[in-house]
Amino acid sequence: MALPALPLPREDRRPFDPPPEYAELRAAPRVARVACPTGLDAWLVSDYAGVREVLGDGRRFSARPGQAAHVLAAFGGPDAPVQGFSHLDGPEHIRIRRNFAPQVSHGRRLAELQPLVQEITDEAVTRMLGSPEPFPLHSGFSTAITTAVIAELIGVPQERRHLLHDAATALFTTSTSPDELRRALEPLFTYLYGLVATRRVRPGDDVLSRMIEHSADSERPLTDAELTEMNAALLIAGFDTTASMITYGLVCLLNTPGQWEKLCADPDLAASAAEELVRYLGVGTGLLRQATQDTVLHGQPIKAGDYVVVAVQSGNRDTALHPDADSLDVTRKPGAHLGFGHGAHACVGQQIARLELTTVLGALARRVPALRLAVPLEEIVWKKDSVVRGPAELPVAWS
Repeated sequence: MALPALPLPREDRRPFDPPPEYAELRAAPRVARVACPTGLDAWLVSDYAGVREVLGDGRRFSARPGQAAHVLAAFGGPDAPVQGFSHLDGPEHIRIRRNFAPQVSHGRRLAELQPLVQEITDEAVTRMLGSPEPFPLHSGFSTAITTAVIAELIGVPQERRHLLHDAATALFTTSTSPDELRRALEPLFTYLYGLVATRRVRPGDDVLSRMIEHSADSERPLTDAELTEMNAALLIAGFDTTASMITYGLVCLLNTPGQWEKLCADPDLAASAAEELVRYLGVGTGLLRQATQDTVLHGQPIKAGDYVVVAVQSGNRDTALHPDADSLDVTRKPGAHLGFGHGAHACVGQQIARLELTTVLGALARRVPALRLAVPLEEIVWKKDSVVRGPAELPVAWS
């Protein structure tokens, strides 16, 4: 008997919600066996406690090797990591993260970044207001901001920033073949590998130079290959997932009665609105883990080697987390959620994403309170064949 298919989002029917099947699975928390579109069979976990348990226990549930590992093998010879940073477990993951995270998450560093993010955002708003309507918000605003911020952090010049777009498009498109992915990633990795070598000789005031400096004092300094992979991951994630959250969050705010109006009446709600949007929406279709040992989850035996899909957005809609978890409320006091993941593999750039989303929401609420969709919700074109949810484009107006 064929397994039921993994429930996938349907933006044409429920643009901001997880598939309705998840509510039934959460009602009496259980693990279901499903067939994934990639051809894998997996256990599906959809409640808050279950998702948190899987993501938080790297001893029982491991991140799988990523396709990017095949590209990394071309750099650094024996020093090249066996798998990408985000797919390492245990001591190796901790070693790399310990050198990486402070440069993109430390409070003092974020305070230093805030003026840069504000300046880039203000310039983007000014360009938008000076452009004809309807305006393509995703490509002309959201992506422009996130590309500029992340590239400035690492020191990637304007003429090289197209490498981010090509790499992110290939990596987050579900139909990309290994050969296509390699062709898209190699130019970015080649450029960054050269940039690492340059920064070792001529340091600058950027995240990459700080990583090199910080790592030099550690017991095992980061190799050129490790620095290349980490910065590629930061560039790609910062370009695509954060941009999608900005666009997806705005279309959600503009179509949820009263929420945009509340934010415009009090732009200081931008931080809580940003946190609520990440909880409410998420931008991914699920995270994949693999059991490292025979174990049990919600009473269901799971064998070593079995795959497990965790439905993060569904977990964030669990009434065990909030009684009204299916409601969007920009005034909600920020609290626990899984929108940035959980455990050792929680998003290492989440503080930068928070800063960008908060800055953008505050700037638009103050300067463009008349912002509105230029097309009906049902005419928005949503991303297809992508693991990152959100509109492919979003025409807006404000006059």
